[in-house]
Formats: sequence, structure tokens, C-alpha cells
Amino acid sequence: MIWQTSRFQIDLSRPRVMGIVNVTPDSFSDGGKYFSEGSGFAGVFAHCEKLLKDGADMLDIGGESTRPGAPPVPLEEELARVLPVVRHSATLGVPLSVDTYKPEVMQAVLDLGADVINDIWALRKPGAAEVVAAHPSCGVCLMHMHREPQTMQVAPMEGDVVPQVRDFLEAAAAGLLAAGVARPRIVLDVGIGFGKTVAQNFALLARQQELLAIGYPLLAAWSRKSSLAAATSTSLAAVAQLAVADRMVPSVAAALLAVDRGARIVRVHDVKETVQALKVWMAAT
Repeated sequence: MIWQTSRFQIDLSRPRVMGIVNVTPDSFSDGGKYFSEGSGFAGVFAHCEKLLKDGADMLDIGGESTRPGAPPVPLEEELARVLPVVRHSATLGVPLSVDTYKPEVMQAVLDLGADVINDIWALRKPGAAEVVAAHPSCGVCLMHMHREPQTMQVAPMEGDVVPQVRDFLEAAAAGLLAAGVARPRIVLDVGIGFGKTVAQNFALLARQQELLAIGYPLLAAWSRKSSLAAATSTSLAAVAQLAVADRMVPSVAAALLAVDRGARIVRVHDVKETVQALKVWMAAT
């Protein structure tokens, strides 16, 4: 199984680790740790290089937080955050994904050599699908999201989430195929935490085979999500107070479970620990 992208054909015969690079001051897990307005990009560049040293197969660069309730970032601000990191990372010799839903950002990063567009809106914003379809080979990750970041957890999904997510992703992928995007360019993400309850998120993991039946590789993005904190805490108050560092082991466990159930890419903050866990898994398979 190959994921076709701008510069690389990514072999998915073994699971791949995508390292998260947040170029944001307000991400829920590491906002401002590597980047803050006016501080320059040295910390972000160093973080990119550390993720690769720790074993990341690719990087995912994002300039807008999508945590619940996060305000949208103006176009020019997102470009100012993301483009310098893409320019730098394009010299590192690995596939680059950019996490954005704005077609103007998509076009700008593809022009700089980005390999993958990772869109929480699944290319539903006007002009986004056209940008991807016009590119000869870029990869794309289509994610399911209920509502939008400002409202998704105010009124989460209802009912059996698995067929709803499956039908949405199947339709989104079919739309891209109809627009001329080759099937090997497409990867799907069920959108853990994006408008779903804790129980619904774990149902998507438990029944992941039903989503694989659509016929596309799956990307799993469980890293540091609040559902992991909920599963390991005894009260809602404890969830809110669980430190980011305390979410590392649950995050690695979720990534490993997702891979064991067929996911081919895991998007993670804790690259070194995830890579080590996957090496143990591969030794036993």
C-alpha cells in the first residue's frame, strides 16, 4: 500500500509516525512551547529536527489551533506562521503535511513543496477541493468533524457514530475521485475528539475495521486527546487537571491499539515513545 504525495511515495506496509509541529501560541497540548508571537522560529525549527531524530517518518505543520472553542486565525497570520516552517522543513528530506482548511494556505504550501494537505474540514471550504484536485500528485487526509471547533463539543454527535463517520468519509473520498484525484493520494481520519463523546471516540477505535472497509488507509490521531484523560481519571475534575505529560502513556497505548486494528499512520506529539512501542509491536507480528 502506497500513499502518493507531492515528492514521496510513502510505503504503508509498515505503520508510519507523523510528528506534530504546532506553530501556535494556543494549542491545547503544547501551545507556545516552541512558538510564540514575535519570538521567531528557532524553537520550531529545532523541534522539527528533534522529531526526526526521535524517529518521525513525516511532519505535520499547523498554524491554527483546532481545540474546542478555539477562535479562527486570520489568513495572513496563518501564512506568516506556517510558510517559514515549510520552507525550512522542505530541506529535511521527509514528507511534509500541512494542517489547514484554507485554500489559500493550501496553495501557498504546495507551491513551496509540501507533500500532504491535512484538512479537518475534509476540503468542504469553498475552493479547497479545487486546489487539491489541480495539483498533480499531493496527498490529502480527509477528516470527519461534527460542527466546527467553536461548537463541536457544545452539542456532540448523537446515536451510533461509526456508520455516520463511515458514510461521511466515504462520500468525501468519492467526491475527490470524481474530481480526478487518484485513489492512492487519499487517506482518511475519523476525527477523534471533533464533536464526539468519550464513548463515541472509543467506539471508533473498537470498531475500526468497519471504517477500514471503505478501502482507504486510516490515520489515527489520538495523541493527548481528552478522551484518554477521561479513561484514566476518576472524575471530570481530574480530567481537567491531568497534565500533558501524564497523557503520554495513554497516547502511546491508543496509537498502538489503532495500529493493531489496522491504522497505517499515527499522528503524535510523543514521537520517541511511540516509535519505541511500535518497534516492540512489529517484533511480535
